[in-house]
Amino acid sequence: MNNRCVYILYWSRYYIWSTNNIDRRLKQHHRWHTHSTKRIWDRTLVKVITCKDKEEARSLEMKIKKSWHIDRYVGE
Repeated sequence: MNNRCVYILYWSRYYIWSTNNIDRRLKQHHRWHTHSTKRIWDRTLVKVITCKDKEEARSLEMKIKKSWHIDRYVGE
């Protein structure tokens, strides 16, 4: 999958980020190449939201991060 997307991981909290290659990015998380998630063993991918371009993905990422109700985006 090489589309621009926003993804949400969950363990005891949410991790939200955007990428243009979700497969590569998830492999980095699972190989502990990502500083903020490398000490977390039980992270789960809960949502992938595809976007048309980088600007839309970054905008959505920031909107979700600033939201008090991230569960709204997970449940869509």
